[in-house]
Amino acid sequence: MRRSFACFLLFLSVSLAQPKKLKVYISVDMEGIAGVVTDDQLGPGSFEYERFRQFMTKEALAAVNAAREAGATEIQVADSHGNGENLLIEQFPKDVRVIRSWPRRFGMIAGIDESFDAVIFIGYHSSTNNLKGVRAHTFSSGRLTRVSLNGVNVTEGAWNAAVAGHFGVPVVMVSGDDAAVEEVRSLLGPIEAAEVKKSLSFHSANTMTPEASQELIAQKVKAALARLRDFKPYKVKNPVSLELGFKHYRPVEILAYLKDVERIDSHTIRYVGKDMLDVADFELFITSYAFNLEP
Repeated sequence: MRRSFACFLLFLSVSLAQPKKLKVYISVDMEGIAGVVTDDQLGPGSFEYERFRQFMTKEALAAVNAAREAGATEIQVADSHGNGENLLIEQFPKDVRVIRSWPRRFGMIAGIDESFDAVIFIGYHSSTNNLKGVRAHTFSSGRLTRVSLNGVNVTEGAWNAAVAGHFGVPVVMVSGDDAAVEEVRSLLGPIEAAEVKKSLSFHSANTMTPEASQELIAQKVKAALARLRDFKPYKVKNPVSLELGFKHYRPVEILAYLKDVERIDSHTIRYVGKDMLDVADFELFITSYAFNLEP
């Protein structure tokens, strides 16, 4: 009996001595980075892009380093803007993994699963339905006018939170402009938020400097991971009804040929999936597929 009790105490002491694992996912967009206001900052060939991909990288790094200081033992970063090839990966610590380019299942939150403890959004923007917000859009500024889940209009942030929520992983922090922060928190609750600029219009903002935004992001990441138990996964009730509003009627007309797609008005389709992963796969196909894809 004494021997068994001694073995139990030894096992307990070894278990307590083991460092607690904390696995963090960081999804990084660009429209919500400090200083970003127009196309001049957002894509290869634009005259400010090279500077602003540095700022994007540094905001992501601020989140990474803060997460490590807060105890993160494993960090996955996803480059989730434009071509998915914006972050300067050589600047990241060697133990950080970075997802790049497309296509990839679950898009901006590719690779998420139940092994993660927390999700962080950096550089996010508001939805296409929002009257405020710098560069506001949802998935495709050129194609979609509305995305809703079970009748609730969602941002990219809420969509990605719902995918993470399917696996039981909560979103704990978001950075972006005031409109993006307000919109995400309206659905996810009082998660930590770094408001790095105030929207003045679609193409204007009153912004923090990059140095100040990086400091704020680091503070908010540490605050979020310090109260991890306060956050709940954002779960969408199954089955999930997805509605997509298109700017043009022709894709709606063609998609309505599919047996599981309902055309509910001239510019909107509805698809009902068994769960969030089902509708996520459907959305990715709708927004990514082209018959002339190569190779």
